[in-house]
Amino acid sequence: MQQFENIIAGKRVGAASGKWIPSLDPFRNEDWCQIPDSDEADVDRAVQAAKAAFASAEWGGLTATARGALLRKFGDLVGVHAQRLAELEVRDNGKLMTEMLLQLRYIPQWFYYYAGLADKIEGGVLPIDKADHLVYTTWEPLGVVAAITAWNSPLLLLTWKLAPGLAAGNTFVVKPSEFASASTVAFAELFDEAGFPPGVVNVVCGTGPAVGEPLVRHRDVAKIAFTGSDNAGRLINRAAADDFKHTTLELGGKSPNIVFEDADLDAAAAGVASGIFAAGGQTCMAGSRLLLQRSVYEKFLDKICALATDIKLGDPMDPKTQMGPMANIAHYRKVLNCIADAEAEGARLALGGEAHHAAGEGLFVKPTIFRDVKNESQLAQREIFGPVLAVIPFDDESHALELANASNYGLGAGIWTTDIKRIFRLTKKLQAGTVWVNTYRALSFMAPFGGIKHSGLGRESGQEMMKAYLQPKTVWINNSDKTPENPFVMRLS
Repeated sequence: MQQFENIIAGKRVGAASGKWIPSLDPFRNEDWCQIPDSDEADVDRAVQAAKAAFASAEWGGLTATARGALLRKFGDLVGVHAQRLAELEVRDNGKLMTEMLLQLRYIPQWFYYYAGLADKIEGGVLPIDKADHLVYTTWEPLGVVAAITAWNSPLLLLTWKLAPGLAAGNTFVVKPSEFASASTVAFAELFDEAGFPPGVVNVVCGTGPAVGEPLVRHRDVAKIAFTGSDNAGRLINRAAADDFKHTTLELGGKSPNIVFEDADLDAAAAGVASGIFAAGGQTCMAGSRLLLQRSVYEKFLDKICALATDIKLGDPMDPKTQMGPMANIAHYRKVLNCIADAEAEGARLALGGEAHHAAGEGLFVKPTIFRDVKNESQLAQREIFGPVLAVIPFDDESHALELANASNYGLGAGIWTTDIKRIFRLTKKLQAGTVWVNTYRALSFMAPFGGIKHSGLGRESGQEMMKAYLQPKTVWINNSDKTPENPFVMRLS
């Protein structure tokens, strides 16, 4: 069984306790590797390493241009090792190799993009209203950042944090999910090969209570960048408030995919299927609520059921497989319990609704569709994070908008229509951080991503994300030889 160690101050080390946690291959339903069962002692050691690196001449003394050069080199290395890193992710969380390899080949673009931005963040000289004063602003890194990632796309989610944060000059302590840590450790090992100083990027594996909580509360952590559930995000935000730490929280979703009668129904059906069944629905942006206009309700429902029926479940390494297993046993049970709860609540099952055993011993759940769902039901309001679609009928545009916005979440939304005026009306009024029109689940390093309401705080990706890892400083220089007339009065003139 393989062992993946922590990375602290550039060295591979086990947990101080000497304990290990097994990691499950969800397709084979068997343990395949071990990660350190770390605790607060390991966290403190990693934070101190990151703090020392931040203050060092080797990192803190680098120009922004030099940091950009390191990021470009790291991006090149990720491309070289994409196949191996993708295979590790598939073993750890059951995602499709076809998708993970595409992700790993695209991830370098984030590092190239922020490498280019590293020396483009400029302060400025202010045309101040005070005679004989020169006033200018600069942007400075925050310090040590805690990056806490989820198990569904560990390296993509980590990249969203590392690329802008490192370009800005910060250092990191990474806490990956205990259900999928192997790829993160292998990914972080490449920073040494790229020439980053020891301690700039550290990884501490372990559970949330033993590692995540002390990391969030550590006095020397300046910012927390987290991806996960809204419940965990709420706890992190409260803990961060005690020390006034900066936060970026990318949380859950219950995103509506809205299909109007004038849409290209075949394209919409493919988009809806992608939105909920791709990655087994284990994505924060999953289009888990299908809002469907009554005039095409039965016709479209037949289409989406036919598509879902033909989805091939199986070995995620097989390029013919279209949907893999649930990522871990706890989540597999949660999804099945949510389906049982929906049926107990009176939801009408149109397809699936049970475990799938034909693919072997893996943690598979059949693509599941509930019809005629009430938007106020638990099924329509609760993030299931699995291949479960709630189909909700609507009458007209205003009704669709009302249903779409009636949720605690606001991460994404999809619109399927050929009416350009409707597109502009709805994109303005939908309460979501991202709106996809006649497409779904598209991402870019150039485009901000994040949500409102319970879907989080802040954004990831895009130019403005750099400033989420920086803080402004204002400098006042008095060029006058005069002594203030009254030193006890604020300088307002």
